[in-house]
Amino acid sequence: MTEETPGEGSGLGERERAVLALERRSWPGPGAKERAVRERLGLSPTRYYQLLNALLDDPRALAHDPVTVNRLRRIREERERRR
Repeated sequence: MTEETPGEGSGLGERERAVLALERRSWPGPGAKERAVRERLGLSPTRYYQLLNALLDDPRALAHDPVTVNRLRRIREERERRR
């Protein structure tokens, strides 16, 4: 996968856009999303969630997909409040 040059598109690389695309989907059952992460992105679920968490704090991700990023930020904030 290639990275975009600065100023091109949303500024996000192909992998970052793919992570957000996976998060937009709904998943039928346990394990389906993790399987897709491994097959489509070649990442372990742990690394995927590390990348996703970093993307939630990236203004480029918010500009690219505000609905998904804001939804995931709300979920993250709720989990942090419960701790």
